[in-house]
Amino acid sequence: MNRAIFLDRDGVLNKSFVIEKKPCPPSTLEDLYILPKVPEALSILKKLSFKLIVVTNQPDVARGKQLESNVIKINKYLEEVLPLDKIYVCFHDNENNCNCRKPKPGMLYTASEELNLDLEKSYMIGDRWGDIHAGYTAKCTNIFIDYNYSEKQPTDAEYTYKCDDLYAAATWIKKRHKTI
Repeated sequence: MNRAIFLDRDGVLNKSFVIEKKPCPPSTLEDLYILPKVPEALSILKKLSFKLIVVTNQPDVARGKQLESNVIKINKYLEEVLPLDKIYVCFHDNENNCNCRKPKPGMLYTASEELNLDLEKSYMIGDRWGDIHAGYTAKCTNIFIDYNYSEKQPTDAEYTYKCDDLYAAATWIKKRHKTI
């Protein structure tokens, strides 16, 4: 079985626009800004033989605030410039009560089935409670990138490591795998 690094998109790979201490995704490809050291971090993780899987909630499509075509353009661009293996997207809002919307682990389970992944040997890296809780439910090792958003935070029990960015997370994983 393969191992994966599950990555939230906004706030992990690219800049989130923080409005009143709450993160918002870029609206268009022109608004997309890949965060510093993301390519280097992903290179470290690829060298450790992890599949790099993005799992992203994009509820603004269901809310009528974002065009699905813009989300697809952003994701396609990220796949072109970063060494990602696959991107899974949930376009639903909470009212849809779907299994794919984080904090539910549906996207992780789907990826596991499609890509033959061992979730217990995989990681979830996210900047919000929903990311971390999805990984926790799926039995991944979870890394919380803490931007101190003004919203529900994951509990200490739900994540193994807390850091400031994806590069710090990748460095920690690399160090951890030298000792395993």
